Amino acid sequence: MEKPLLAVLQGQSLATPPIWMMRQAGRYLPEYRKVRETAGSFMKLCFNPELAAEVTLQPLRRFGFDGAILFSDILVVPHALGQTVTFEAGEGPRLEGLIDRSGLGRLGSRLDEAVVQPVYETVRRVRRDLPPGVTFLGFCGAPWTVATYMVAGRGGDDQAAARMFAYRDPEGFQLLIDRLVEASVEYLAGQVEAGVEVVQIFDTWAGILPDAEFRRWSVEPIARIVSGLRQRAPGVPVIVFPKGAGSRLAWMLETGPDAVGLDWAADAAFVSREIQPRVAVQGHIDPLALKAGGAALDGAVDAALAAFGSGRYIFNLGHGIQPDTPIAHVEQMVARVRAWRRG
Repeated sequence: MEKPLLAVLQGQSLATPPIWMMRQAGRYLPEYRKVRETAGSFMKLCFNPELAAEVTLQPLRRFGFDGAILFSDILVVPHALGQTVTFEAGEGPRLEGLIDRSGLGRLGSRLDEAVVQPVYETVRRVRRDLPPGVTFLGFCGAPWTVATYMVAGRGGDDQAAARMFAYRDPEGFQLLIDRLVEASVEYLAGQVEAGVEVVQIFDTWAGILPDAEFRRWSVEPIARIVSGLRQRAPGVPVIVFPKGAGSRLAWMLETGPDAVGLDWAADAAFVSREIQPRVAVQGHIDPLALKAGGAALDGAVDAALAAFGSGRYIFNLGHGIQPDTPIAHVEQMVARVRAWRRG
């Protein structure tokens, strides 16, 4: 049976685009919340193959998406390099901040395989139970975005700690980025070996960087990951998602992706002209439009389909689904996309 999402990434343009959602397994689903309570903590859930596989598959049962994305977190990589990661309820991740290059000595030189093996086991379990026609996506965080959490010890609106580290000691910051590039290649290759068919690289904080830093800390490390993965796993499609990149989305073509992810502020005309003729594109729906539902959601869906539906397009949000999004709104969105046919 053909897998529509995989077909688009391999060069086909379909009459109706495939659909999945970033963070589609999560707090907006009551069945997820029950499993999360059973697990005891978010990190315990990430490293419990039975439970992580279950929540990966839950949204497929409800909505019949064309893609399943591994339930895990981008901070598995620093955790597997020896930096302890915890999640505080309602406050997000907490790490022991690196601050400067002296903290690099606390990190391992490569991934601890014992830490990531449960993730690979989750992949094997999901792949075994994956419905026909569904493409299985793995992922990692881009080095810049992961580094921002590692340096600051938490998330932030402007990621000032990592930016200051990079400005004050670019050579030291490069050492951290290099470590993350190598670890990310290893981690993605392990996911592919275990059974994922596509990988996505999330650079959530790319948009806060000035041009020169965007190229050095976002574009170049991602290009190295794509190249390294292609050596380890030839033919596996790669989606690159640089949130907030604006017109610099075109720079991401230099990384060699099979698709570029769009946030909701990406200029549709620019993307249709400069990006989509060269690679597939994915996303563009504002998660708040999905949360709002009704006419606002219908309008956003129709606009995205009109802008991108004539080419290689994967329907998705411009970032992760909001936790308090009504399930009925997801059903509304899926039904509208499934009913659309390219004229």
